[in-house]
Amino acid sequence: MLVNIDDIKIKKRVRKDLGDLDALKNSLRTYGLLNPITITRDYELIAGERRLQAAKALGWTNINAVVMDNMNAVEQLEMEIEENNQRKEFTSEELLEGYKRLEKLRNPSVWMKIAGLFKRFFNWIKNLFSKK
Repeated sequence: MLVNIDDIKIKKRVRKDLGDLDALKNSLRTYGLLNPITITRDYELIAGERRLQAAKALGWTNINAVVMDNMNAVEQLEMEIEENNQRKEFTSEELLEGYKRLEKLRNPSVWMKIAGLFKRFFNWIKNLFSKK
């Protein structure tokens, strides 16, 4: 659900230090909001304060949110803690592998480019004859 950022209420939070939001702002600017924030039906923030603050800093007026109904204070606090606690950072090896794969996709070898051309050519031929 798309909600007006100014309508969202931030009450006492477990996380005190939001850290540097620059990388998150760059991600929002480039890819948009990948995971919506979570709010109550009364627009009280449950999870996603860093995303919300980064969006505000970018001048966004609306943000996607998941609305949780019928949650008591205990359940809301459990969700806030769980949402922040269950994240797992990439290991150095996983991150390196991801960037290697990204580099290959961005800069394919000559043979991969030629293979791609053949694939597109044969798909074109297949589509040409399947339309008849």
